Amino acid sequence: MVAFFGFTSAIAQPTEQLIKVIVAPDHDNWTYKTGESVKFTISVLHNGNPIRDVKIRYQTGPEKLDPTIKKENVVLPKGTLTVDGGTLKTSGFLRCAVEAEVDGKIYKGLATAGFDPITIKPTVVNPSDFTFFWDKAKTELAAIPMDAKMTLLPERCTESVNVYHVNLQKFRTGSRLFGILCVQKKEGKYPALLKVPGAGVRPYGGDVYMAEKGIITFEIGIHGIPVTMDPGVYTNLGGSALNQYFTYNLDNKDRYYYKRVYMGCVRANDFLVSLPQFDGSNLAVTGGSQGGALSIITAALDPRVKYLASFYPALSDVTGYLHGRAGGWPHLFDKNNVAIHNIKEKLETVGYYDVVNFARLLKIPGMYSWGFNDETCPPTSMYAAYNVITAPKELYLALETGHWTYPEQREKFNDWLLYKLTGK
Repeated sequence: MVAFFGFTSAIAQPTEQLIKVIVAPDHDNWTYKTGESVKFTISVLHNGNPIRDVKIRYQTGPEKLDPTIKKENVVLPKGTLTVDGGTLKTSGFLRCAVEAEVDGKIYKGLATAGFDPITIKPTVVNPSDFTFFWDKAKTELAAIPMDAKMTLLPERCTESVNVYHVNLQKFRTGSRLFGILCVQKKEGKYPALLKVPGAGVRPYGGDVYMAEKGIITFEIGIHGIPVTMDPGVYTNLGGSALNQYFTYNLDNKDRYYYKRVYMGCVRANDFLVSLPQFDGSNLAVTGGSQGGALSIITAALDPRVKYLASFYPALSDVTGYLHGRAGGWPHLFDKNNVAIHNIKEKLETVGYYDVVNFARLLKIPGMYSWGFNDETCPPTSMYAAYNVITAPKELYLALETGHWTYPEQREKFNDWLLYKLTGK
């Protein structure tokens, strides 16, 4: 398979550029019925105006797979062009990716049309002992003392909030989990919010903003290392000992790296509900990407969680590539990895860890958000998980976003969580 041009995805909103390549489907909601044709309008703009006689190349096809249409050296006499993108016969997503060359520099843009996305069904196998496997893991976790240790970080505290570096014992004796706790200085009882991280290795600052609104926040790392070290330490670990951590022990469902991660999230909740400031009832979890996955997983595993808010969840329907469509991050079975991971033992393991099989178990209200242009967590994979959720759910689409968010999305999530947790 030949992938689309290598667009860079990021959590933050992309930096604005002088030249803009705008691609848009001809339906306002970017959504089509299977078999219906989509047309993409391509515009290359400078100072908001079309650039005449600009040269582009474009390709269209199912997201993350071979392009079905590929055109090189197309000239746009008036700076705009409408192209026929074709259609899909089954539910999924069709993408048009464009490169324009202006003054020797390449500028990129894309748009993605969804075909009956609410009918997308997952491909990942649901193990018959899925619930038993995780109940056993939680029982084993409960037998390990939490041994919580808190260190005040005076330089991070505010007038109304204390900030602590916390470390806990998690899935076995001696194994630790680290995070940043933010809690009101004023005596009282408060709801709590667990913040789970996106993929990678990094320090964390905690969520003082939500704490100042009257919510205890606990932002955790997943790698068993302090989260207050020099940034260079994390860069070195990410390039060495923790490089590709999401593949560690993938051939053994009991030793796979994410088992300790999932149990660490439950242990973080053990800590939150043990705090004397916790109101005893209102607990939520939120995160994006890997954190979007961990939000769903934690809510499914832990009945103490009352609400979840998930941005573009990773680890969703990762076997999609084996069925002729995009699979979720970390793309274990795409063209670059299928030869390594498409073996019986690894296929068995992914069923126990895929978000889809946790999403089936959800019983609490959830808020979800993503865009159709996400190349890191393909929308096909996210809908595969979302569509099996039977609990109350809201999906806030920011169609043109990739693996990043607009401020409006963050504001909506914060407002939703504040209302659910505080009634305000």
